[in-house]
Amino acid sequence: MPRTARIERRTGETDVRVELVLDGDGQSDVETGIGFLDHMLTALARHGRFDLQLNCEGDLEVDDHHTAEDCALALGAAFDRALGERRGIRRFGHAYAPLDEALARVVVDFSGRPSAHVDIGFRRERIGEIATENLTHFFVSLATTARMTLHVDVLKGENDHHRAEAAFKALALALRQAVSSDGSGEVPSTKGVL
Repeated sequence: MPRTARIERRTGETDVRVELVLDGDGQSDVETGIGFLDHMLTALARHGRFDLQLNCEGDLEVDDHHTAEDCALALGAAFDRALGERRGIRRFGHAYAPLDEALARVVVDFSGRPSAHVDIGFRRERIGEIATENLTHFFVSLATTARMTLHVDVLKGENDHHRAEAAFKALALALRQAVSSDGSGEVPSTKGVL
């Protein structure tokens, strides 16, 4: 069975459409209206080897919060739907990713219990058109609808662009590991469900 999902999320603030293929080759078409977020989601797809189409029309005349949040909520829901009962997946994933002087560590558990702990240590308020607090919020929102535990720690780095990009690349690698097949076809839990 192909592990794919299509999600549409429409609110009074945003209109988000996501198509996700877990077993892809890293192709993406991302348009959120926020250049830096597009850059991060393109990197996530490429390094996770997910095929991703994500388009958002948001109320950017207000600010970037609703767009960043709703893109994350829709993408997380796509991961959840594509995984189905989560049979035969490794469930856990971890990765380190450097970008020049920055080093990020991400650990994920597709436990069914959403939780996020994010420490990126941004030093400035914005990167391009996005507030750094909304990049942190992106990870939290993603974990919520993906129903996963997510730890994101940037261990070092002087440049906030590098810190953010290392975090997204480490997330991609950890997700790739966690959704990969363990060959069993079983739900990876002593409870029998996730």
